[in-house]
Amino acid sequence: MKLDRNEIARFIATIAIAMLIASGIRYYIQGELLTFSKILLIGGGVLMLAAIVVGYKGLLTYFSKRGTKQGSNTLVLSLAVLAIIIVANVIGYRHPKRIDLTTEKLFTLSDQSAQIAKNLKQDVTVVRFDQKPSEQFDNLMKEYSHLSPRIQAKNIDPNQRPEVAHEYGASHLGDVFVASGDKKILTDARGEATEQDITSAIIKATSAKTKTVCFVTGHTEGSITNNAGEGFGQIADGLKKENYATKSINLVADNGVPSDCDVIADIGPQQGFLPQEVAMVGKYLDGGGAALFMINAQTDPKLGDLFGPWNIALGDNVVLDASGNGQNIGLGPAIPLVIDFGDSPITKTFQGSAAFFPLARTVSAADKSKTNPNIVDLLKTTNRSFTVAKLDKTTKSIDFNPATAGPLSLGVSAERRGEPRSTRMVVIGNAAFAQNAYADKLRNGDLFYNSISWLAADENLISIRPKSPTNRSVNLTQAQTAMLKWLDIIFIPGLVIVSGIYIWWKRR
Repeated sequence: MKLDRNEIARFIATIAIAMLIASGIRYYIQGELLTFSKILLIGGGVLMLAAIVVGYKGLLTYFSKRGTKQGSNTLVLSLAVLAIIIVANVIGYRHPKRIDLTTEKLFTLSDQSAQIAKNLKQDVTVVRFDQKPSEQFDNLMKEYSHLSPRIQAKNIDPNQRPEVAHEYGASHLGDVFVASGDKKILTDARGEATEQDITSAIIKATSAKTKTVCFVTGHTEGSITNNAGEGFGQIADGLKKENYATKSINLVADNGVPSDCDVIADIGPQQGFLPQEVAMVGKYLDGGGAALFMINAQTDPKLGDLFGPWNIALGDNVVLDASGNGQNIGLGPAIPLVIDFGDSPITKTFQGSAAFFPLARTVSAADKSKTNPNIVDLLKTTNRSFTVAKLDKTTKSIDFNPATAGPLSLGVSAERRGEPRSTRMVVIGNAAFAQNAYADKLRNGDLFYNSISWLAADENLISIRPKSPTNRSVNLTQAQTAMLKWLDIIFIPGLVIVSGIYIWWKRR
């Protein structure tokens, strides 16, 4: 039997294709191109070239047919579309652009996490100890790696690498550590590590010093150990996550402000300071200290001698808001909603958001012509806000008073320039905004944390922090559940049956 050139070419091409496929399968299974796979690949390529040379006349005849030309056009168009898709993917890979359409930006790192990642000056390794990888952890760490090449992530099986688990002190599956230099910080994660867990651990691992925020007591202030709605335990815990130590101090018992206090905070005093306590705080500030005062309306903290030299005026009033802005989120006129924030590092990221202040008073510059200390109005109400002298349970209705109309300032930051560092103070005419019941709402908690960070000269921590996803579940009453059940079981199927009968009857 005599074979023509076309049959020989087809035979050689069949062997070539088989060798190329075998090479590809071996590479897929082995994960690398070993010697025999290379031989199959090269041999298949050579034989394919030989098949083309031997059968080139048959190929020319085949491609000259009309049907072949139409098929070739289709093939060329398909290859062109495929090429466009490949090019688009290559461009997307090299120049990635991500869009997060969720309301809380759940798939995008918060401003705080992004700022900390971008400003890292040292390498950070995030290590997760478990037998199985976590898709959630890997996806989260990809977000950090996109922002900083200094952040690396590892998944380690403690059974296979017990020496590494021992080095880090990992004792449970799922433990996540953040390491930088000699520091190895175990995150607070219980189960899957969240963005807050990772960012908090990065702050602790890269901070040179743990600063102390001292909360003043002795004037019936709010408690930082109270976890009920009216307490302030949440913000104290939040400070610890940002690598601040917290403690309570008594100015009289301690005979002044302790030397280890980097910032003092007085939250909602209900009784006045003694003159000697005012002098102690003044001496602390003169020595380069920093202080935050959060003072509710209808209280007299007797701090006029302290605020006077700082050009700060604490209003003896109650601010009401007649704009109706707060009604959209269930707030009444005694809870002003602030959407206008001052040009300060504390509030620079707040534009377009809001904060609210239950039963607040005004705080502003006493003499706006003075430039030292530098005073910035942090929180401005609308022009439909106004003040009254007092508000209590007997107050039934109050009419808008143009004589005391806003915009009104509810808080200020003040900075007195000096060496080696400036002295800073923040005074807010309300403390309730930071209570456990409100601290995680809108920008309330961020206002407190940013104030502390600015006072402690930790500007890298000033930002918007991670938010938890909103619970969007729908709770139905028993009557609504019964109605949906009848709609699902009776009405909708019945409507389909009746429609079918009607159509059958018309066509009969």
